[in-house]
Amino acid sequence: MTNGEIWVFCEQCGGKPDSTAAELLSEGRRLADDLGARLCGVLLGDGVASLAAELGAYGADEVLLCEHPLLREYTTDAYCSVLCKLAQARQPEILLMGATHIGRDLAARCAARLHTGLCADCTHLDVSMPKYLEYLRQNSTLDVDGGTWDLQDRSLKMTRPAFGGHLMATIICPNFRPCMATVRPGVMKKAPKDAARAAAVAVTPVPVDLAPADLRTTVLETVHTVRAAVDLTQAEYLVAVGRGIARDVENGLRLAGELADALGGTVVGSRAAVDAGWLPPERQIGQTGKTVRPRVYIALGISGAIQHQIGMQDSGCIIAVNTNRQAPMMELADYGICGDLFSVVPLLTEALQQARQPR
Repeated sequence: MTNGEIWVFCEQCGGKPDSTAAELLSEGRRLADDLGARLCGVLLGDGVASLAAELGAYGADEVLLCEHPLLREYTTDAYCSVLCKLAQARQPEILLMGATHIGRDLAARCAARLHTGLCADCTHLDVSMPKYLEYLRQNSTLDVDGGTWDLQDRSLKMTRPAFGGHLMATIICPNFRPCMATVRPGVMKKAPKDAARAAAVAVTPVPVDLAPADLRTTVLETVHTVRAAVDLTQAEYLVAVGRGIARDVENGLRLAGELADALGGTVVGSRAAVDAGWLPPERQIGQTGKTVRPRVYIALGISGAIQHQIGMQDSGCIIAVNTNRQAPMMELADYGICGDLFSVVPLLTEALQQARQPR
């Protein structure tokens, strides 16, 4: 699978690119370099040509620009029709999408129409043989070479949590193209912008054949609500609370908030904290919540189930406060503090406040 095309669906809303576009282009660039393939950003919308240079800055060799008034607002019928017709014409090897509300809806419909497989919510993508298979081949008597895997196969290996997050499964799509995967926002690391690539990116306008009769739904109105929310996938400092604050939730949230304020960060939580109603769903970290990679992640009273770890294990520095020395989060953490969070957190907050005072 070399010298083909790797596509990234570059989601945009209101003429602004979604953060997943840069993340997937950065990852697509790595895959394209490994395969000797061409990386294409696929941009659908109306009046969005100005975004092409930004997509090039994150690694795209070419931007396939599909503009039409009926693409201004997302509808499944319009976007699926345009994207599938284009894929059938150019036959990409790989098609990546963000696991956003739009990406999840569009990816499933496109996979069905293109008669190919789709691996959802991937946490890792590669085109080389998984390391554990190489290890088995070299260190085991198991007949790896004669098994299901072709060790010379360069098709996309898509890794995602399985069995409730207790296992990580690597999945391939050997017989159909394109290989399709959705990736959750914040999972892939965004590369720095490259001005030279931005200037050199090729923009290919694609004719779009759409009529109102082709669409079964019509967007009558878009209502934007304003809420004080932070993009957790871009946050540098996060303080997470779990079941450990259950004995005094109000005080626990207050202490976490004070610690977050001292850091210049945000309070988030585990699924248990969200299910209990202590925090809103948009603050949930983990397999069924957000995936983040802050500079510092402080876990307060979180045991560290694999479902939670999936959402924060790539953080720069992990600090855990827990009364259970054997908790999985204490094993994952760079620094583990074995103690009562109601006693430890005020000390951490005070130390940070003093460190920030001018001398």
